[in-house]
Amino acid sequence: MNVSKRLNERVTPLLKRMMENGPAGCACTVVRRGEVLYEETLGYADVEKQKEITLDTIYRIYSMTKVITCTAALMLYEKGLYLLNDPLEKYLPAFKNQQAFQDNENGTKSSSPVTNPILIKDLFTMTSGLTYGGDGTETERLTRSMLENARRETMDMQTLSNGLASIPLEFEPGTRWKYGFSHDVLTALIEVLTGQTFGAFLQKEIFDPLGMIDTSFRITEDKRDRLCTIYDRAEGGALTPNTKMDASYQPQSRYESGGAGLLSTLGDYSRYAQMLAKGGEHEGVRILSPKTIQLMATNHLNPQQLSDFNWQQLRGYGYGLGVRVMMDPAAGGINSSIGEFGWAGLAGSYMLIDPKEELSVVYMQQLVPSQEPIIHPRLRNAIYGALD
Repeated sequence: MNVSKRLNERVTPLLKRMMENGPAGCACTVVRRGEVLYEETLGYADVEKQKEITLDTIYRIYSMTKVITCTAALMLYEKGLYLLNDPLEKYLPAFKNQQAFQDNENGTKSSSPVTNPILIKDLFTMTSGLTYGGDGTETERLTRSMLENARRETMDMQTLSNGLASIPLEFEPGTRWKYGFSHDVLTALIEVLTGQTFGAFLQKEIFDPLGMIDTSFRITEDKRDRLCTIYDRAEGGALTPNTKMDASYQPQSRYESGGAGLLSTLGDYSRYAQMLAKGGEHEGVRILSPKTIQLMATNHLNPQQLSDFNWQQLRGYGYGLGVRVMMDPAAGGINSSIGEFGWAGLAGSYMLIDPKEELSVVYMQQLVPSQEPIIHPRLRNAIYGALD
C-alpha cells in the first residue's frame, strides 16, 4: 500500500472523529519531497449557511504568524543588519533603561533597572520578559491595561512596541521563558530596519515570491465570503459563531501583528511550509539558507527556560527561533524525527516541518478553545505512522 493511500485511510477517519466534538470543519495537506501525499477538506466553514470548507477557504492563523515573522527577521539577519546578541535598545531606543519586577521578602513586588538589556535573540526565543495581557502577574495586568486603553485596530506596531517598553518586565531578560508579545516587538524591529510597514515587507519579500496570493493582515470585500467562521464550543458541545475577534482584519486597521495577525489559506501556508522543509527554497525562489533554518530549528533554551516551556502537548520539545523543536521522542511519546519543528495557532491551525524527510504538514480549523492537545499530537502520530 502506498503512503497516500495509508494517509487517506488513517488521517481522514481521525479528522472526522475529531470533528464530532471539535471543529465544524477542517483541512489538511501533507507534502513530502515536493509531492502532495494528502489533501483533504472536511465539514463546514459556516454551519448556519451550510457552506463547506474548500481549498480556498481563508483562516485566521493567529500564532502561526510567528513563524513567518521570525523568517522575515532572519532574512535581515542574513543581510547583516543586526546580530542576535545585539541589545534591542540599539535599534528601538524606547527599550533603554528597562525595568523588571522582583519579589520582595514580604511577598510584594517592586521594579528596578535590569542587569542585562533585552537582546534581539530574547525576542525570538520568548525570553525577553515581555508577556501578553492577563491577570496572573503584575506585568500581565499592566499589559492588559495598556491594551484596554487603546483601540487595537488603530494601533500600529511602533505604538504597541513603545507601550510595551514602558511596562516593567516580568523577569530579568534571558533568565526565563514566557509566551507573550516578543514577536510583535520583533515586528517593530523589522519595520525600523527596513523602513517599511511589516505588511509591505512580507508582501514584497515572502508572499509575492512564493505565490501566496491570499495571505494578508486584512480581509478585502472580494474575499470576505471565503473567510471561515470561527466558533466557540461550549462544554456541552454547542457551537456559537465568535464575532468578537475580527476588528484588526478590517480594511481600515493599522494593526499588523507579527505575533498573531495573519489570514491565510491551506495552499498558501503549505507553499511557505514547503519552503522551510526544502531548506529555504521553493520552486526556484530562495527565502533563507539551509544553515539559517538549521539555526532556527535548534533548541535555544537552557534547563530553567525549558522547565518554563512545559505545555502538555509539547513534552519532548525545546524552543528555537520562534518554533518548537523535537528533542526527546521518548519524553513526549512522539514518533516524529528529532529536529522536526513548527508551531500552532489559537484557533487550532498547525504546521509541522521535518527537514530530514523534506516533509511539511499544514492543518487548518477555526475553534476556540482549539482542543490542540487532543488533535495535534494524534494528527502528527497518524501521519508519521503512514510514512515508509
